[in-house]
Amino acid sequence: MLVPLAIDAKQDAWISILLATIGGVFIFLIYHRLYLYYPNILPTTYVQKIIGTFFGRIVAFIYIIFFLYLASRVLRDFGEMLAVVGYRETPLSVNNLLLILVVAYSLRKGIEVLARSGEIFSVLIYFLAISGFILVMSSNLIELDKLRPFLEYGFFPILKVSFTQVIFFPFGEIFAFSMVLPYLNNSKKARITGILALGLAGINLAIVMAVNITVLGVDGVSRSLFPLLSTIQTINLGFLERLDIFFMLALVILGFFKISIYVYAALIGTADLFKIEKPSQLAFPFGFVVWFFSIAIASKVTEHMEEGLDIVPLYLQLPFQVIFPLFILMIAFFKNKNAK
Repeated sequence: MLVPLAIDAKQDAWISILLATIGGVFIFLIYHRLYLYYPNILPTTYVQKIIGTFFGRIVAFIYIIFFLYLASRVLRDFGEMLAVVGYRETPLSVNNLLLILVVAYSLRKGIEVLARSGEIFSVLIYFLAISGFILVMSSNLIELDKLRPFLEYGFFPILKVSFTQVIFFPFGEIFAFSMVLPYLNNSKKARITGILALGLAGINLAIVMAVNITVLGVDGVSRSLFPLLSTIQTINLGFLERLDIFFMLALVILGFFKISIYVYAALIGTADLFKIEKPSQLAFPFGFVVWFFSIAIASKVTEHMEEGLDIVPLYLQLPFQVIFPLFILMIAFFKNKNAK
């Protein structure tokens, strides 16, 4: 929700998001099928069984680095957002450090604590989201004409944006949960839970982008680094001021969970690969690595955003999230077929 998602599709960005949601479901089903083949072990282990120990360990290590890299990108996103909203005089490194310390502390407590915290905070997030939508409606800011004309440039640009950008960011990022699936108490619910989660996420993001466009227009969303923030700042009901603070609160909570899942995936993957008995001991060292990467990853916010929206999806997320998992799924299929 932080960035101008799918805005290359202009006023049809919300359609592009919904189409990418369907693609995200297919990506999730790749990981779910691998999970069904190897339900009790982590991907860092079953990749060694599929392609061999030597190459499997190399691939597993690369994925651990990839998890840490994506965590650092998300941390940088939210550090920049904090600098824009309310901490203009605070160095980016301090914003990032405070957030990653909370992440590392929570991961010391384990995945159960993180999951139960998510259950609690999801109620708060939806309360803030619904309240924000009501306030935008009450301010008479929405102009539905800004969503017209539908399909002005045809269907191809929408498909292009869906399947070259949005399907990888954010929906392809569901691949991080492949590191969590072996820990589920009720493995039978994994498939339906993942599909429903992706569907709900897609609907939420489509609504957010549609609201941003109806308030700011396509040009306004394109120019804004954080269009949802700009939308919230336009609310004017006289007695309500500084509502962007609530926006910041909601986004920091969501950013905390996203960073935590990535760091947790890297943490347990490392513990599994190198046979470390207490993965929680790695929480703060990994947190420091993510913090350092988040500062060094780009010299300025525009460079960071361009890299994240134009380069990372095609050259990193496509091969790591789709092509290689599909390749090892094909090998796993034939191996299991021959075994039967």
